[in-house]
Parts: sequence; structure tokens; C-alpha cells
Amino acid sequence: MKFKLTWKIWLLIILIVLSIISIINFQALSAQGVIVKSLESNSTEYQNGLRQGDVIISINGKEISNSVEYVKVMSDIFSNNSELTKLVIDTETSQVVFFSDKIPKISVSNIQKTKLKAGLDLQGGARALVKPEKNLDSGQMQDLIAISSQRLNTFGITDIVIRPVSDLSGTSYMLIEIAGATPQDLENLIAEQGKFEAKIGNETAFVGGNNDITHVCRDDASCSGIESCNPTGTGYFCNYAFTIYLSEEAAQRHADITKVLSTNISNPDYLDKMLDFYIDDKQTQSLLIHKNLKGQVTTQVQISGSAQGATREEAIKNAESEMKTTQTILITGSLPYKLEIVKLDTISPILGQKFTYLILLTGLVGLLAVSVIIFFRYRNIKASLAILFTSFSEVVILLGVAALIKWNLDLPSIVGILVMIGTGVDQQIIILDESKSSSTSMKEKLKGALFIVVSCFFTVVCSLLPLFWAGAGLLKGFAVTTLIGLTIGVLITRPAFADILKLLSKGQ
Repeated sequence: MKFKLTWKIWLLIILIVLSIISIINFQALSAQGVIVKSLESNSTEYQNGLRQGDVIISINGKEISNSVEYVKVMSDIFSNNSELTKLVIDTETSQVVFFSDKIPKISVSNIQKTKLKAGLDLQGGARALVKPEKNLDSGQMQDLIAISSQRLNTFGITDIVIRPVSDLSGTSYMLIEIAGATPQDLENLIAEQGKFEAKIGNETAFVGGNNDITHVCRDDASCSGIESCNPTGTGYFCNYAFTIYLSEEAAQRHADITKVLSTNISNPDYLDKMLDFYIDDKQTQSLLIHKNLKGQVTTQVQISGSAQGATREEAIKNAESEMKTTQTILITGSLPYKLEIVKLDTISPILGQKFTYLILLTGLVGLLAVSVIIFFRYRNIKASLAILFTSFSEVVILLGVAALIKWNLDLPSIVGILVMIGTGVDQQIIILDESKSSSTSMKEKLKGALFIVVSCFFTVVCSLLPLFWAGAGLLKGFAVTTLIGLTIGVLITRPAFADILKLLSKGQ
């Protein structure tokens, strides 16, 4: 008998195809090499043109296919060798040549064949749930996150995710996730209260916060922005400037320090000492002081700086980023909040991968077992295959949505996928049972079954909503993934499954 597919089944098939297209990174299927995840901006390799996101395909003529080969090649080059060694790193777009006496601090990873983003549970690293000494409003929390990011970046850690979370009682927390770090690293960096100071020589000119800095100009082209961009031998060099306003006390302090300074011999437009920024007593940045500010009691000070890049666009982007960072630490530098680490975890990437493998294997075995039970219960292999196909399609569409919205898949998310599969099978059994009853027509039986499915959906949604905040947001991945999966089921796969049963009933 010839089957005519309904629009619901066609919609399911089309979404499966689109999801597969969304998941697969076609450009990376044939790609070789490793991708640069992070490197220090003041390193030799960065100065010579290597950038985050570059794909390394060979080192000193030796091809690199994956991260294991990268480590082996680097180890071979620098084994028992403490002298300067020439490194020729070929990327997909350029060649970087420099000398080093040790393995460069370049973090690399394999090129992902899919567009799915793995959470910290699968990548490995450290996670800390941090509680401020008092409950903060959204603005204060964003300032705390900004200065915390700056502090962590100061120590050379760049692969950071910091976000605000809260529990059911409304208590605010800061969740920090750092791939590749250890709990001790994370504890050392965030256990102490932040402190920002601006020093000229060994004397403190002003500190961050409202006591010394009354206003920082930002997002205003009249007093903040990129002033110029000029080509250099290796790229472009962009200068930025913005205005800050000091309190009267800070202005007098700045004047007292600068009045005894001399003019810089090599750069006569500026004084011979610089304005140094310190976070937790570690220097992060140095800015020039214009000669016109010498001994002047002025509350209006222009802060300037510069950044470089391989292209003009990159230089502008780097300058804007550095300017924004400087503005942030001037505004938020000395936050009066003590931080308490409520929970500190370490996640091994190997352990995460094993968990993922075991959970998915368990889910697959469970699904196959359910299909076998259904076969013996209904003696219908077509219905069993229909359940398998529908459950598989739900997972594919869910992963397609995750890739499209760039949702991080962590272990709670994977558990959410299993819950989605289990709930889906339950609801399909309801539909299958209703279709086997002999009380009314097939259309009425399936209509009643779908009403039960929709009712169950809204019940589950209500039970999932508290999980967005429970555990200070640590269960959010489970809630979001489960909710998306159940929505896909109710709107797409359950109606399609019902139509598949109609077609199967006509073929009997």
C-alpha cells in the first residue's frame, strides 16, 4: 500500500534535516590542525601575529592534526634544549616566526567537527559559587562581575565564564567557571577582596570607586573614543582617550605628586613618571601623564592609551576593548564587598567525557529495552520502530536548537536529554494505547491522547520553572534542555507520531 505523508510528518523530516545541517561544522570536516584557544597578549608569539582563533597546521615543517600531535611536536623541539630555538608556526592564513627558549604558553584544542558547545563539565576546569557579603542589585552585580573578570584576566586566565545567579530565596551569587584551571588557582584569585590603586612612582594618586573618581566618560564620543590609527611595520597602532573626573581631594593629591616631576627627555609632551594601575597590588597597566597636568589641581583628567593589531579593524577592536576595561576598573576598582566561596568544584574533562558516554549509553540501552518490551506487548515491530524514530528525531532536533542558539551542553543538560527521551516514550505509549482502544474512531482516539500529552506538558513545565533558580542556577542547564525538548515533543514529534500511527493503521 502506498503511504501519503502528512504535513506534520514532512515538517518533522524537514526539521531533522535542518538540525543536522545546524549541528555539523562542514568547514571543519576536512580541516587539519589545532585551534588556538588563548595566548597572552604580551607574549612573543602574539607580537609576531599569532591570534586566538588561528588554526595551526604545522610547526617547523611538521604537520599538526590534533592536540596530541601539537604537544608531542612542541615537546620534541624543546626536549633537553634551553637555548633560543626558532619556531615557524604555519596557520591557515599566515606564518608566524619567532624565537623561544621554552614551550610557548599557547592553549590549543582540536577543531570541533560539530557546532555544539560543551560546558565546563565536559571541558574540565574549576567552578566557584561566590557570595558577596551583602545582597547586590543587578547594577552592583554587573560591576562586581566586571572587576572580577579584570582580576582573572590580570593573571593570564582568559577562558572564563562569569554570570550572576540567584537562589529561590533571592540571594545573589556570582558563578565563575574557568576551563583548564584548578580549584586552588581559582581560590587564590577570588578569595581576597579586590583593591584598585593608581600610583605615580610609589605614591597613590587615587583609588577606584566613588570616593576619588566622581565620573568616568564612556559611551560618549565627545569625551571618549579612538583618536587615531596608524600603520606600523607589523600592523596598525590605535590610540584612545577618555576623560575622568576626580574629587577635590584626589585632584589635590594628584597635583602634589606631579609638581615635583620632570619632563620625559625622550617624550617631552609627557612627564617622566607614568600613572600605574594596580589590582590587588599587581600592576596591570601604565598610562602617560601629559606635561600640562604637572602640579595642576584639576578634577578633569584625560586618560590615554593604545593597542595594536594585525589589521586596522583588529587594532580598533583591541583599543576599544582596552579602553572599556580601563574605564571599568576606574569605576568599579575598589568594591567594598568581601567575597565568600560557597562552593568550589574541580571537573576533569576525562571524567566528564566518561560520564557523558555512560549516560548516553544508558539512555540508548534503555530506549532499546523499552522498544523490545513494546514489541512483545503490542506484537507490532512497526510501532516499536516508530517510537525509536520519534525519540531519535527529538534528540536530533534538540541538539540542532542547542547548536543554533549556542547553548552550552553540560552534564545537567545531558540528564535533561534523558528525561526528555523517557517522557517522550511515556507519552508515545499513551498515544499508542489510545490508538488500540476500540471505543471511537482513530481520529477521536488520537485527539484524546494528544490532550493528555499537552496536559502533562504544562504540568511538567510548572515543575521545571523553580529549577531555573534552585541551587543558585546550577540546575538551569537541566531545566532549559528539558523544557526545549518537551516543547519540541508537544509541538512537533507527538503530532507526527500520531500521524505515523494513522498511516500504520491504514496499512494493516
